[in-house]
Amino acid sequence: MSLEARIAGLDWPRIMADLDARGVAATGPLLDADACARLQGLYPQDAVFRSHIIMARHGFGRGEYKYYAAPLPPLIDALRAALYPPLAAVANRWAMALKSGETYPTTLGEFLARCHAAGQTRPTPLLLKYEAGDYNCLHQDLYGDNVFPLQVAILLSQPGRDFDGGEFVVVEQRPRMQSRAEVVPLAQGEAVIFAVNHRPVQGAKGMYRVNLRHGVSRLRNGTRYTTGIIFHDAT
Repeated sequence: MSLEARIAGLDWPRIMADLDARGVAATGPLLDADACARLQGLYPQDAVFRSHIIMARHGFGRGEYKYYAAPLPPLIDALRAALYPPLAAVANRWAMALKSGETYPTTLGEFLARCHAAGQTRPTPLLLKYEAGDYNCLHQDLYGDNVFPLQVAILLSQPGRDFDGGEFVVVEQRPRMQSRAEVVPLAQGEAVIFAVNHRPVQGAKGMYRVNLRHGVSRLRNGTRYTTGIIFHDAT
């Protein structure tokens, strides 16, 4: 099965319902073990990446990640292009609900052209590596004025074999209410789709926005690799 067919065959009605209800949704199986291994194998290849971030140096947590350089690896490029259209439908529905005036084109190429015209030209997909004791603080991935409101993280390692701990966590900050946390368990090759910064919620007086941040809990042992698909480029 081609990647495009596999993405088209995901349970999009359930994914979209989960995104509307909680701002986060697991995809189910997306990449096979061979594809996960190929992406993990890129990590030592410096020529594939444009920058290398050690989280502790910036107060982001513990662990490290690398941003892919342009041109993106073919699999990452294909994932980004194929995942964008169904998520653009969600993004436009959310923008309409919040009356933000934002609109998102139907193809990734059109959206990236908008980013590049605004000076956001550096690719943002990344490959993350965590080892025992590492974690990622709650954050939002905002790289400029043009922000696509959804992003994707794909687990490349196998829980229970390659690592323990390191759960993906989303925290929703609700106005005048206590924050709500959600842990999303993933198997190797599964992805989580989640709101970059906020989502609409139906209240008694109409729609309002709630802010979300995401992170990764402490890895208890082993090594955990994840690739992140962010759709807006960076300044």
